[in-house]
Amino acid sequence: MIGVEACQNRCEQLFLAGGNAAVRRAAQEGLDELGPQADLYCWLALGHAAEDDDDHDDCAEEAFQAGLALDSSHLGLLAGYAELCLRTDSFERPGRAARAVTLSQRLTELAPDSAEAQQLAAAERWARRGYWDDIRMRAAARAVAGRNTEAQARTLAQDLAHGGDASLRDADIVDRDAAVRAATLDALSGPWNAPVRLLGRHRTSAWSACFVLCFLTNTLLRQTGVVDSFSVWGWAWLLPLLLVDRRFAAVRKDAEARHIARLEAVLAERR
Repeated sequence: MIGVEACQNRCEQLFLAGGNAAVRRAAQEGLDELGPQADLYCWLALGHAAEDDDDHDDCAEEAFQAGLALDSSHLGLLAGYAELCLRTDSFERPGRAARAVTLSQRLTELAPDSAEAQQLAAAERWARRGYWDDIRMRAAARAVAGRNTEAQARTLAQDLAHGGDASLRDADIVDRDAAVRAATLDALSGPWNAPVRLLGRHRTSAWSACFVLCFLTNTLLRQTGVVDSFSVWGWAWLLPLLLVDRRFAAVRKDAEARHIARLEAVLAERR
């Protein structure tokens, strides 16, 4: 039988890898074997809350409440439940949203200088964000996604320059970066994917050339009288690159899913 600490470590590694469903499975497995445990209810709740979905939020609230019924002073449960309440729509779930104040006060009374209290304070600042903050956050998220795709493209270029690393395809690895590299090589192999590989390997140059072509095409269309202003046809050069970026994003998502599945299997074997 596994211990609570071992099960918590397993949940933590899966959570950090982004495997929310795997976290829920691991936490529920621990609860089934060990019985009610506040720490495991906390991980179960976090695994649901991370999905940011109404049905999962309901399940997360049930898990938070079950954990607090066992230990009303559990800092992780208090902070996680308060965060869930903070992001709740006060018009749809006024009762849940109102509980954020009580939970925050309880956490502040118990451990005002704890990491959980600092995390909750950051969540409260996030809940009070304005319209422009939302715009900046979305822009930052797009920038991160773009950097991830750019890094993936550079890595693909390096791997292809060395003829592809066979060990990446064959090894049963749980390293996320290696999993993304292996999945990218597999998904973009073959003659049909040659244009995707070409654009991906030269992504920065391709985007620069694309914008130049868009400008020149729009200028030509206006000068020849085909259109009176900038036309959507002038921006058609963007389509291939957008499709390539979407392909890279899909490959990365699939690689992360495979990475989590392998990690979950390795952690299960270590029990």
